Amino acid sequence: MTLKMNGAMTSAQMGKRLKTTGEGARQHLTRLSEEGLVAEERRVEGRGRPSVYWSLTQKGHDHFPDAHSDLAVDLLDSIQTTLGPEALDKIVSLRGARAQERYRAELDRCSTLSERVERLAELRTAEGYMSTMEERADGSLLLYENHCPICAAARLCRGFCRSELEVFRALLGPGVDIERVEHILSDARRCAYQITERKLQA
Repeated sequence: MTLKMNGAMTSAQMGKRLKTTGEGARQHLTRLSEEGLVAEERRVEGRGRPSVYWSLTQKGHDHFPDAHSDLAVDLLDSIQTTLGPEALDKIVSLRGARAQERYRAELDRCSTLSERVERLAELRTAEGYMSTMEERADGSLLLYENHCPICAAARLCRGFCRSELEVFRALLGPGVDIERVEHILSDARRCAYQITERKLQA
């Protein structure tokens, strides 16, 4: 909040404002930097060593409320009310088709299922889902999504979640089973998908 309200600051300035030491503020800022919430910039100010200024990253700014989610919900509600649920379904389907086309261009360059899922996680992270992949001892994969940037819209229209699963299934192919095992909208901390490649029959 201090950086949001005052812009870039040194740890000494931050410590003074928060009535703590500059070193104490620096330790907190370093932890926030490790989470990707703040970034440092070195500025030359006269003679001597450059000063280190800290400022919010886009991820840090995203922690603060904005009107985009409210606007999205209002628009979706208006579409559903005035044009009917069929129109909303068409919008969800179009969004899914565009995402599938965008992802496929990247995933087609990968040769293994693990590589495809890892690349999918990278693409989803770039869109704000904070995705990671985990390989399990039994050969299955877990795709985690630690944040949902469209959560407000998804609460209004569960079709977004359904479409997301359909997109993943289409991308990874008929020989792969995908099951959502954790779901933010079911009060889980994150969404998680278990991905298993089917064994070929002898």
